[in-house]
Amino acid sequence: MIPSIDHFQHHSAITMQRYSNFILIILLLAFQSIQAQENLTRLDTVLMLENLRKLSHDNAEGRRTGTNGAEAARRFIIKQMETLGVKSLNKGYRHDFTFQNRQGKTIRGENVIGYIKGEVQEAIVITAHYDHLGVRNGQVYNGADDNASGVAALIAMMAYFKRNDPKHTIVFAALDAEEMGLQGAKAFLEDERVPQDQLRYNINMDMISINDKNELYVAGTHHYPELKPLVEQVSALPIQLKIGHDSPDLGKEDWTYQSDHGAFHRRGIPFLYFGVEDHPHYHQISDTYENINRMFYIRSAHAILDVILLLDEY
Repeated sequence: MIPSIDHFQHHSAITMQRYSNFILIILLLAFQSIQAQENLTRLDTVLMLENLRKLSHDNAEGRRTGTNGAEAARRFIIKQMETLGVKSLNKGYRHDFTFQNRQGKTIRGENVIGYIKGEVQEAIVITAHYDHLGVRNGQVYNGADDNASGVAALIAMMAYFKRNDPKHTIVFAALDAEEMGLQGAKAFLEDERVPQDQLRYNINMDMISINDKNELYVAGTHHYPELKPLVEQVSALPIQLKIGHDSPDLGKEDWTYQSDHGAFHRRGIPFLYFGVEDHPHYHQISDTYENINRMFYIRSAHAILDVILLLDEY
């Protein structure tokens, strides 16, 4: 039986949910004046945090590609798309693909893709991978920051653009099998059901909710310097929107090919990647909802939205 991440059977989970919501309300009230100044109300942040919590719950079993946990996450994302009225490129939003892992085993993955039609056909593709590491030695790797945070922000942006018509068509792609070598992104760019000639830009979100220094990095402007002025226009204080991690001379600190945007870059599609530097919870069982930085996450999502809005007018 495939687990549900919408419903919880234990009173402890319900109690934790109520406690978490209470803490969130207190946080939002405490930062009310800051929110007004920073305009952090365009995204439904309460729902965004709740969706992050659900996607990183034990019921999702770490969302490893090819598992029941990944299917539970897909069903959850599809339900959000249906509820919001986002259009489907393929029946049921599902785009299946197969690939071979390093052991030569054929693995089946599935991207979830929807879109909102704009005034022009040229599209901005917003991506976030929903897969993670699964269950190892009986322990669930929940992947709250990596990358339930990006997927929950993706869903919040769907809701925003349903209320605010974009100029460009916006494609929302929740991608599978990033942890297995960017397989979902590669499949997306080979999918005949996707109008490849209309893909203009890629915005990729991967790990945007944990950073104690209030630093969110933007990679991509080294390769596409024409996008740098757009990033520089965004006033993201007190969060620091930092440009970097995209130059070949940085070695392992070059993030150009370290998440799904790498597949777009190989196709010559300009990208901006938003993410944080590695932290103690990266690929650990401690990457849980309880350990995300909530106000940093809210600010990060709004800063990314600001850049997308500028790109939409570009």
